[in-house]
Amino acid sequence: MKVLLTGFVPFLDNPINPTEEVVKSIVSSGIDGLEIVPEILPVHFKDSESALIEAIDRVNPDVVIMLGLAAGRSKITPERIAINMKDGEPDNDGYAPTDEPIDVDGPDGIFATVPVREMVNRMIEVGLPAAISNTAGTYLCNNIMYAALHKAQKQGGKFRAGFIHIPASHELALINKRLPSWSLDDLVKGVRVCLETL
Repeated sequence: MKVLLTGFVPFLDNPINPTEEVVKSIVSSGIDGLEIVPEILPVHFKDSESALIEAIDRVNPDVVIMLGLAAGRSKITPERIAINMKDGEPDNDGYAPTDEPIDVDGPDGIFATVPVREMVNRMIEVGLPAAISNTAGTYLCNNIMYAALHKAQKQGGKFRAGFIHIPASHELALINKRLPSWSLDDLVKGVRVCLETL
């Protein structure tokens, strides 16, 4: 099974984005039965979506798993649904949309097509705090989740897609001391467990 695994570069007041390190670690160690292809996306509304779509076309994956940093969350949270809306803080290019649809002709929301409940249950079984999230927000994470799911939908379910938000790493929490944090090893372990459910 071929999996496109994405992370993001740092953004806003986060000089580190642990999704990059998680992707690199999983790719370097590998997972039996999975061919994992990495892609680190820019934090730009337009560029991240186009970079993701280009990667999907190039890789032709069976599954797309996208990772994002949810600084402030204390659990790993697979997302249940993406909504057709972009709104929020400026991206790394200074662009800050307000109440803009991602696709004017697209559905209001699209559910993830990966086993989010099983991912959460398996993480809890191995002692990692996890929960399903019912909102990916309206920033870049939701934007690319929606873009991937909508593309899959238009292609008749040619591939499955899902998004996983991870907490801050200890390294990031040492810079922003108000953040709850996880060790990088546990972040990697949690995402590996999610990938193994595929």
